[in-house]
Amino acid sequence: MEDNKIRFECDYTEGAHPRIMEALMKTNMEQTIGYGVDAHCEQAREYIKRHCGRSDIDIHFLVGGTQANMTVIASALRPYQGVISAESGHINVHETGAVESTGHKVLALPSSDGKITAMQVFDLYTAHINDDSSEHMVQPAMVYISNPTENGTLYTKDELAALNSVCRRCGLTLFMDGARLGYGLMSEANDLTLGDIAELCDVFYIGGTKVGALFGEAVVIVNKKLKKDFRYYIKQNGAMLAKGRLLGIQFEELFRDNLYFEISKNADRLALMIRKAFEEKGIKMAYDSYTNQQFPILSHEQAVKLACRYSFTMNESELKKAPSMTRFCTSWATTQENVNKLIQDIKAL
Repeated sequence: MEDNKIRFECDYTEGAHPRIMEALMKTNMEQTIGYGVDAHCEQAREYIKRHCGRSDIDIHFLVGGTQANMTVIASALRPYQGVISAESGHINVHETGAVESTGHKVLALPSSDGKITAMQVFDLYTAHINDDSSEHMVQPAMVYISNPTENGTLYTKDELAALNSVCRRCGLTLFMDGARLGYGLMSEANDLTLGDIAELCDVFYIGGTKVGALFGEAVVIVNKKLKKDFRYYIKQNGAMLAKGRLLGIQFEELFRDNLYFEISKNADRLALMIRKAFEEKGIKMAYDSYTNQQFPILSHEQAVKLACRYSFTMNESELKKAPSMTRFCTSWATTQENVNKLIQDIKAL
């Protein structure tokens, strides 16, 4: 039965870290003001500001990643403007046209690893402004990146600084989707800090849904121009939670004493154990990921054998034709025991 399988297909199969559940129960009967202006939300904001090393940032708590993406993007763009993204970007592939539903086009750029470069952004921007028909076309006004990307890859500090530079030069807003940010920050391949991200991005968010929280994302606004009236956009997009303290409590617990970073680091450690097992078996990886997502290229036979005991992401029709990419995810809740079982079965392929 499917329910008896060990699940590695995504990083939100479980509920929330026990400490968060305990905190929610402990505060359940508290009476607080609503809409995210309660004491718990304020304390969570203070913790995040300390980790970012800044007191001049605005922090808003929203329920989910798609909601955060569409609210941030819609708030930053004029009606005739669009947002630049990698063709594999979440807003371009897996959000059912949420951004387009707000009236803004996603301007997709090709990418082999999920990342886009400063040169790509500059070329797209200059091609637009040098086109005689530019005013008849969607104007690029924002750059959207994910870190980690949908392929588990990471932007380096130099790459992010280059994107920041071209965005400043071209007057573009730089927005980082951090749905899996904890797994990126704690990767052994990472050289970015929260402070670096706050310095180089106009706006970003810290993902909670995939990193220990029951639900929730913390949108961090750095650019003053984006701060004004943002709560109006939150409300208009149906993203203002009446019981806002439920979000604040979760981020308060995650950032109180580095829990967010500890659970992210463990997920990365377990993912790299899985990666090593595949590589020792001679199985290649589709992307050079050092985060909680791993993408082994399996034959149909190998995938079928593993699928008897594990759930993971695969395209069965593609697998029947030739070896194809699959995805195995660890999370804050993945156990060493389950990873050990998977490793033994990988060895037996």
